[in-house]
Amino acid sequence: MEKDIKNFLEFIKMDKKLSKNTLESYQRDIYQYKDYIDYNKMDYTKVENEDICKYLDYLKDLNKKSSTISRHLASIRLFYQFLLKNKIVKEDPTKGIMSPKIEKKAPNILSSQEVSLLLEQPNGEDLKSIRDKAMLEIAYATGMRVTEIISLNVEDVDLLTSSVTCKNENKQRIIPLGKLSLKALEEYIKTARPNLIKEDEEKALFVNINGKRLTRQGFWKIIKFYKEQAHITKEITPHVLRHSFATHLLQNGADLKSIQTMLGHSDISSTQVYMQFQDDSIKNIYKKAHPRA
Repeated sequence: MEKDIKNFLEFIKMDKKLSKNTLESYQRDIYQYKDYIDYNKMDYTKVENEDICKYLDYLKDLNKKSSTISRHLASIRLFYQFLLKNKIVKEDPTKGIMSPKIEKKAPNILSSQEVSLLLEQPNGEDLKSIRDKAMLEIAYATGMRVTEIISLNVEDVDLLTSSVTCKNENKQRIIPLGKLSLKALEEYIKTARPNLIKEDEEKALFVNINGKRLTRQGFWKIIKFYKEQAHITKEITPHVLRHSFATHLLQNGADLKSIQTMLGHSDISSTQVYMQFQDDSIKNIYKKAHPRA
């Protein structure tokens, strides 16, 4: 089984062009499944549908989340499809097994007033305040993930077209910038960043006090600091700003498809979770505008 697992992992690495994190998830899932097979002295090539179901129940007994169990099933299914393709097994034992239903939790969001309060906190004229102001503004203005924000290079920002190019693995998307985020970003690029960087060759847009690319942990600490400064009791993370961005766009009339594009969601079902936050004004507009409302 060890040999087949290594061949499988090599295959998906070369053929599927998956990210490093996704590959590591497949590897963890498959080796955990191997441990189960070995412990129960089973032949992995003769596993049946019922055996896979028992394994999923085993994961459930370990208090694994539905989303985690679903991912395990997807990993095992892909493994057996590889074995089937290479004629190592005659049937796929995962065929017909449904993934556990995953309940999509309502994302935490800030009100427009709370966002304004948070973004108003870095108001000093020192280099750090100017940087933090630009960073918070762009986080809320674009809805980008924290990894995407800290991965931005100066060349990804176009002040003339008021847009930023977000590059994520093999994909990229262009997101417009509003006048407030553009103003904060322009001030940072022209006045603060040149004094923060230590080397002219530095490409990172947002840098720390040492002139190096800002880290995820650094970004989180900055948000936590200004949250406390604003006396906001809600838990605020970079992802909360992303959720707030999407929700406020929807509440102000933006269509789901456009929001999906800006967020970089591959599946619109991921974007539809924000529908529950539509306020009454959207419903009233629908009732007035739709001929059969």
